[in-house]
Amino acid sequence: MNRKIVCLALGILSVFSLHVEAQQEAKVPRIGFLNAGSMTTSLKGFLHELRSLGYIEGKTVGIEYRFANGKLDRLPELANELVGLKVDVLVTGGFNDALAAKNATKTIPIVFGSRV
Repeated sequence: MNRKIVCLALGILSVFSLHVEAQQEAKVPRIGFLNAGSMTTSLKGFLHELRSLGYIEGKTVGIEYRFANGKLDRLPELANELVGLKVDVLVTGGFNDALAAKNATKTIPIVFGSRV
């Protein structure tokens, strides 16, 4: 997993966390993870890099996963699901994933990683 991509995604998430008021409970940032394939070893690398930066899934960051399992026609539906969940950033692993994410939102940042 490219460390720069993970850092970029986390940088975007940190911008969102700056808007939390002092009296409110801190919001846990949520990542939408969209992949045309299935759960792969790249996902393990992504999670490892998050942990190395101090982010722990379920505690300091939430991750919503959507895998198309090779069925590219499902990507738009899965991208729309993630947008509907109001994730803070979308992480994609390929051209088709990124295109589906781009078509699903104009407001949520998209991080494209060729090895995700």
